[in-house]
Amino acid sequence: MHRLRFLSPFAGAIALTCFLSTAQAAPDVAKAKQLATQHACLGCHAAASKLVGPSYQDVAAKYKDDPNARAHLTQKIKAGGSGVWGPVPMPPNPGLSDADVQVLVDWVLAGAPDQ
Repeated sequence: MHRLRFLSPFAGAIALTCFLSTAQAAPDVAKAKQLATQHACLGCHAAASKLVGPSYQDVAAKYKDDPNARAHLTQKIKAGGSGVWGPVPMPPNPGLSDADVQVLVDWVLAGAPDQ
C-alpha cells in the first residue's frame, strides 16, 4: 500500500509527459495567416473549400491520425510536389524558415482556424 502511494505521483508525471509530447501545439493564428498571405498560399488553398489545392480542413482531416503528418507537411511545404491531391503541383517554398514552416503546419493541422 505504501509503495503505491509512493509510485502514484511518478505515474502521473509520466502520463502527463506522454500526453504533452503527443499533443499538437496551439497554432499562432495571426502569424500563420500573415505567412499564408505573404507566401501566396491563399491563392490555391482556403480554410473550408477546395480551390486549386485542397482546403486546409481537408488536409487536417486526412492527416488527423497520421503520426508522420508534421514531417510530411513540413517537407511538402518546403519542397513542394504533386500527386497527393491531384496533378497540379504545389510550388516549393525554400525561403521559409523552419520556424515559419512549423507555424503553418500547426495551423493547417488545426484546420486553419480564423481565431
